Amino acid sequence: MIKLLGRQTSGNVQKVLFCLEEIGVPYTREDYGRQFGNTQSAEYKALNPTSKVPTLVDGDVVIWESNTILRYLAATKAEGLTGATPAERTEVERWMDFVLAAINPGYLAAFKEAKLKPEERSPGYAAAEKDLADQMALVDAHLAGRDFLALGKLTIADIALAPILKRCMDFPITRAPSENIARWLKGIEARPAFQTATGAKPAASAA
Repeated sequence: MIKLLGRQTSGNVQKVLFCLEEIGVPYTREDYGRQFGNTQSAEYKALNPTSKVPTLVDGDVVIWESNTILRYLAATKAEGLTGATPAERTEVERWMDFVLAAINPGYLAAFKEAKLKPEERSPGYAAAEKDLADQMALVDAHLAGRDFLALGKLTIADIALAPILKRCMDFPITRAPSENIARWLKGIEARPAFQTATGAKPAASAA
């Protein structure tokens, strides 16, 4: 049986839980994270030298980095969650790389500082907030007229971005309305797999 190590409140763990629930394969999850004092242990570092979560154990296979875990699960358990050809897979995986390269810097800054008073924020926060708003506008424009990010169906691109963009939508930052992201998230949040993974309730309206 697959074992997932990581706290459910982590956005990166939620990605993997969302995928596992969609696939419907048996798995167990164990709480790991700094607040549990166990990711710095020698035993955990032997599995994941970064001391971060999640880590997935599938028999003798041990994988860390959430997007890599998603690619593995799609390749081995549910090929329908990715593209059928190398070209189609690029349409999926570009968004997975995008969330790491383009969304994450502003996301992490907002996660740490958005609720602080302006005078308590770091000097680079304003630029990071603007960049996050710009990247969200890019995703919003792409989703115009689309229910999914790629290939007209749920893929690991949606699974990778949804938990992160859901949090971005809740940050008190200055940004244009993200009506297409809100509509897309409403569809994602209606999925039982996402609700189980994140504890989210279905979205009531666009924002």
